[in-house]
Amino acid sequence: MKALVKMEKGAGHWEVIDKPEPVAGEGQVKIRVEYIGICGSDLHTFEGHYNVDAAGLTIGHEFAGVVAEVGPGVTNVKVGDRVTSETTFKICGHCRYCKSGEYNLCSSRRGLGTQQDGAMAQFILARAKSVHVLPENVTTRQASITEAAACAYHSVNKAKFPPGSIVLVLGPGPIGLLVAQVVMAQGGRVVMTGLTQDLPRLTIAKEKFGVEHIVDVQKDDVKALVGRLTDGYGADVCYDCTGAVPSMHLGMDLLKKGGQYVQVGLFAQNEVTVDFSKIIQKELTVVGSRSQNTHDWEPTLKLMSERKIDADKMITHEVGIDEWDKAYHLLKSGEATKIVMHPIG
Repeated sequence: MKALVKMEKGAGHWEVIDKPEPVAGEGQVKIRVEYIGICGSDLHTFEGHYNVDAAGLTIGHEFAGVVAEVGPGVTNVKVGDRVTSETTFKICGHCRYCKSGEYNLCSSRRGLGTQQDGAMAQFILARAKSVHVLPENVTTRQASITEAAACAYHSVNKAKFPPGSIVLVLGPGPIGLLVAQVVMAQGGRVVMTGLTQDLPRLTIAKEKFGVEHIVDVQKDDVKALVGRLTDGYGADVCYDCTGAVPSMHLGMDLLKKGGQYVQVGLFAQNEVTVDFSKIIQKELTVVGSRSQNTHDWEPTLKLMSERKIDADKMITHEVGIDEWDKAYHLLKSGEATKIVMHPIG
């Protein structure tokens, strides 16, 4: 089968090559891939900022397809089912995180597209317990972004807020747009920020997805806007989806005393400077959000089936796995919002 593979450690070196077609083992499901979503972490992997040491690995962890084979002991899905899968492929199964369903925190976890061959291929093996059957009204094309949407759902639920709360979403990239949709589904009023270069995406956020307030922080006074919306108290919650240090500082500045800050985006550097006096003096709750858990997937698929998360509006381009360079430049230029790929061969 044809697969897009990271051939060497470091940046670049992605090639479409022939790989053996996998065979489903015990507790595994072989899925014929129909669509693959491109994640920001795929870009970071290509650029050498993430998963640097992987070599010989098939890339991709956002996908949907049709069950082609089930291994011994698999009873939750059958051949022909339309499915998507969590990224978790292997866990220890006995640590406190596994026992509570927090597989993303298991120290032995191996994920699809990062430690285990991923979805940019004709077939992929998935852990049966990670596989979810799609609602009837959700297509495999739409479901190819379920993993990204589940990450957004996971992030949003790291904070608690009542309907009507003023919620900052910093960054109008794909994850920011998904976070905004989940926030609005839970009754939050979104203020989304970006830079001047992000204006096309900010406009999409307002016109396509109904974000209430969009702000170009390089031209507009976001502090004054938040002040007007909150009688001067500050925003209730902030989700930083940029991974940019100035954005982090801005978010903490705009929060009310006792506000909640969730770091969603990955920073380019592992260590960044944080103003802890601000956290202390304002009694902020600061939490990180990593990936997604098994309990995030069914609620996410429900939101997608209800079109409260609108995958069709997210996906702007479709290419084959042999057109990675085209996809990369479309995303880096900001021309594309979300790209899905299809297998070849």
